Amino acid sequence: MPRYFSNTTSFIQMQAIGDLPSDIFNWLSNCLTGTAFSSIEETVDELSIGWTRSDNIEDATFDVPIAFQRDHHALFSLRVDQRRVASAVLKTHVVREEKKFIAENPNFRKPPKEKREEIKELVKLKLLATAHPVPTVVDVIWNLTTGVINFFSTSTSAIDRFEDIFKKTFDGFHLTLIHPYARAKGLLKGELLDALVSENKSNSDDVTALISSNRWIGSDFLLWLLYRGLNEASEYIVNIPGHSKEGETFSAWIDDRIVMEGDSDGGVQKVAVTGSQDLYKEVRSALTSNKQITSATICIEYGENQWKLALKGDTFTFNSFKCPQIHIEQGATVDEVSEMEAVFFEKTYLQEQGLQYFDSLYLAFLRARLGSSWGDQLTLINEWLENGTQQ
Repeated sequence: MPRYFSNTTSFIQMQAIGDLPSDIFNWLSNCLTGTAFSSIEETVDELSIGWTRSDNIEDATFDVPIAFQRDHHALFSLRVDQRRVASAVLKTHVVREEKKFIAENPNFRKPPKEKREEIKELVKLKLLATAHPVPTVVDVIWNLTTGVINFFSTSTSAIDRFEDIFKKTFDGFHLTLIHPYARAKGLLKGELLDALVSENKSNSDDVTALISSNRWIGSDFLLWLLYRGLNEASEYIVNIPGHSKEGETFSAWIDDRIVMEGDSDGGVQKVAVTGSQDLYKEVRSALTSNKQITSATICIEYGENQWKLALKGDTFTFNSFKCPQIHIEQGATVDEVSEMEAVFFEKTYLQEQGLQYFDSLYLAFLRARLGSSWGDQLTLINEWLENGTQQ
């Protein structure tokens, strides 16, 4: 069963920029096949990277639609197999071979530098030949209509590998992270978009610069959400055009974990607060000591459905994103292929629905933050931070 079907997942979102051809199936099939995963089980190679099917990581063929296409989504996985030798094991075997060399060459007190390097390389190759490759698999879902890709890992090395192989696989396409500033630009229009651009602290369009220079977006968003949940209201209106629930209300609030960071004499100081708090006294104390919220757990609720996620404020990385529970039918009479396809569509629908509620919440913040009344709102927030009194 694909890891994507887990009730709780962590992922980043990226925008695939490029033009899809008219014959999407054959194009995707050829591209994925061109950089498909190849096993190194019967070799002494250290590393292999490529695409596999998400429903069977041992299968790297993409010759039929069911292998990777689900309506307007493409589903496949990045597989990385790597042989590793523990440094302590390598060192032990190298020392053993160096002693053997000295015993056979008594004129040497220790092997020459070149010989030591040769011994280390030969020992490493010998150990690698007996080591089994360790697989790492990350699911990828590409919405071919919107161009948005969900990559189900938040590991920097995994993301770097994904970006590299994606560029090699899909010629003419490139990826860009959907970070807070980019997400805001996609949601805003008119005067609010102009206001966002004027608030941009970066002098470059480089993604790293846009993220590092605009950390205020994520920290202000989480502070605003915390304040509203404790002092005003936790209800919001679905305001994303085209959303099936547009105009209806949902609830959102910061839940049981908040992480704050700030500079101190000893460097960056981090404070994590978990569990229920009496008006979040510890949080208010940290925030009035020049710390900012860098991540927090957010709950979103609509009817009987609830989504929960740990949001990293600077990048909008979605950690431990929990959707409403999905029931998977099992048994001798159940068609496994059809059931897995049905589960995919249900899980994708619930995840995209949760993200649309998140975007509605984010848009409500942006309208407040970039609007003319933000100064008054900030005054109330600061009064609450200082006094802990509810308005």
